[in-house]
Amino acid sequence: MRIASEGARPPYNYFEGAELTGFEIELGRELCARMKRVCLFQAQDWDQMIPGLLNHQYDAIMAALDITDERRLKIAFSKPYVRMPAAFVVSAKGDIQDSSPEGLKDKDIGVVKDGPHQAFLEDRYKGSIVKPYASLEEAILDIAEGRIDAAIGDRDAIGDFLKTRKEAQCCRVLAEAPRDPAYFGEGVGIGLRKDDTALKDAFDKAIDELVSDGGFARIRAKYFDFEIY
Repeated sequence: MRIASEGARPPYNYFEGAELTGFEIELGRELCARMKRVCLFQAQDWDQMIPGLLNHQYDAIMAALDITDERRLKIAFSKPYVRMPAAFVVSAKGDIQDSSPEGLKDKDIGVVKDGPHQAFLEDRYKGSIVKPYASLEEAILDIAEGRIDAAIGDRDAIGDFLKTRKEAQCCRVLAEAPRDPAYFGEGVGIGLRKDDTALKDAFDKAIDELVSDGGFARIRAKYFDFEIY
């Protein structure tokens, strides 16, 4: 069985030399072993990812592919294997301890403009002042400068900033936001052709087994220092 990935989205998928590796590659190999299938991973440009699947160039996609209604018009998905949490980040020097709407009442919260996190804040944090930004990085930098009190974004993006930027000492993760698919989507799944129902069932079963016996947590811990399922 052939599985396509991009190789440009660490830690999900990336290259080490000429070889695809990363969380999804390791997860895919383990799922294939549970399914008793021999799997080969191949790199594919993002823009041709779904067309290549539909043209039978490969049998599945594992490439940080979000499950969306628009994509469901063309392809099917396995059950999600990543449900990326949203999280609040605040100043490391501040005294904010409560991420609830009451705890952040009258606080300025930065968010990427017109995205799902903005909709979440505007609906659930009506007592806060929502400050739209062009990027999450800009919002976090404004926390460092004392211009806003907090920001919200995907937990992995926040973690990347705090681990890689010299300004990261400014801030800390306060807490994860409540998981709500209505705002943040269903998650990341394996892309499949709609008529490959048996393959979808096999992937779903393997994902369930891997989660229940701890294999998923073992693989996840190598790439993410927080829960993603």
